Amino acid sequence: MNIVIAGAGAIGFHLAELLSKEDQDITLIDTNDEVLTQVGRHLDVLTIHGDATSIEILEQAGLKRARLFIAVTTSEKTNLLSAILAKQLGAQKTIARISNINHLEAENKERFKNLGVDALISPQNLAALEIQRLLQRASFTDLFEFENGKISVVGFTLDTICPLINQTIEQIDERSKDFPFRGIALLRGDKTLIPNGDTILHKGDHLYISTQNQYLSKAMGFVGKQLKPINNVMIIGGTNLALRTAQLLEKEYSITVVLKDEEQGKKFVQTLQNSLVIHADPSDIDALKEESLEKMDAFIALTPNSEINIISSLMAEELGVYKTIAMVENVNYTRISQNIGIDTIINKKLVAANNIFRYVRKGKVEAIASLHGVNGEIIEFEIHRKNRLLNNPIKDLHLPKESIIAGIVRGETSFVPNGESYFEINDKVIILALPEAIHQVEEIFK
Repeated sequence: MNIVIAGAGAIGFHLAELLSKEDQDITLIDTNDEVLTQVGRHLDVLTIHGDATSIEILEQAGLKRARLFIAVTTSEKTNLLSAILAKQLGAQKTIARISNINHLEAENKERFKNLGVDALISPQNLAALEIQRLLQRASFTDLFEFENGKISVVGFTLDTICPLINQTIEQIDERSKDFPFRGIALLRGDKTLIPNGDTILHKGDHLYISTQNQYLSKAMGFVGKQLKPINNVMIIGGTNLALRTAQLLEKEYSITVVLKDEEQGKKFVQTLQNSLVIHADPSDIDALKEESLEKMDAFIALTPNSEINIISSLMAEELGVYKTIAMVENVNYTRISQNIGIDTIINKKLVAANNIFRYVRKGKVEAIASLHGVNGEIIEFEIHRKNRLLNNPIKDLHLPKESIIAGIVRGETSFVPNGESYFEINDKVIILALPEAIHQVEEIFK
């Protein structure tokens, strides 16, 4: 697949890196020679120095042959204009990164689509929505809902009180007759495993399970977690993500925002309707204690400094805060978050990449999600009339052993299938695949 990416910054580089590993034909455009040199040292992609809004540069990038054009520069205007031009020059699908969330309103999205921008993404808004989802089920470290919660994938750490320690998946299945679930991924240290019936769970493992939404409360009790309501939330940082997150959360929770910059604080005060904004140093744990950190139910660290976010979240955990979420820039940190004690790490690059990747995958892809720290993807495929999967039970489909079906949504119902289950037209199939199995899974479901 020919893919052209405008912008070699954090998101553009990350996308190019992921896509180049999958043998996609990638062309990366940027105005910064030094950045492109760095890209050339690390990635096997074609680089072009120039302005992505230049028709000459876009033609040089081969837009006539491009299946996908992704504009993720730091300039919203550049992204929108280059996407419009790319469509005119022959790109099949165009995606533009935006900062103005008003563009995401249905009416405005339709206007941009008419101009040639097929999809708009706001990494900031996507990350804020993910934080909101995580707080809604705070007992779990991760929560991903498919088809409005008909199938949910949740993650949790097997701590000292977890009753599943030293048991096999088969033994756990026998004890869980009152609710259907499937263990789909196991994070052990930095290794990702797809568990089978003989897999023994150890203390410190991080397990992801899939189940139907109505059984999430039972699932919490089953793994030894207690549902604790979230009322008081502290957010630290004066970033745009902190502001957007506070906007979303203040409708449901009592929000305290701590930031250092007074001018930035004025913007927060003017924008937020029902949040307490405090001027203090977010890296000063004593200052946070003075603002009642110990009384908070959740702590969300969204400063521009990843180290401050991690350390302050660890201190909040130490003080007994129930839920901690930290934003980090380094993708590698996501693999160690559970090991060091932070509930969840948010990375805007990964969130944006998940949203974009469904336009890259073969087959009729409805959604894609990445589990924190897990080396793999959850992909939601729709079964269509031409699909060859309709005539055989799942056990005969020869799915790679590095993949597992998390659940099936059929109309208004959902279920966790077994080997005897069959697919039907319009089924939504949620499947986890490790990197080495993704292409084979794509071919099976295309």
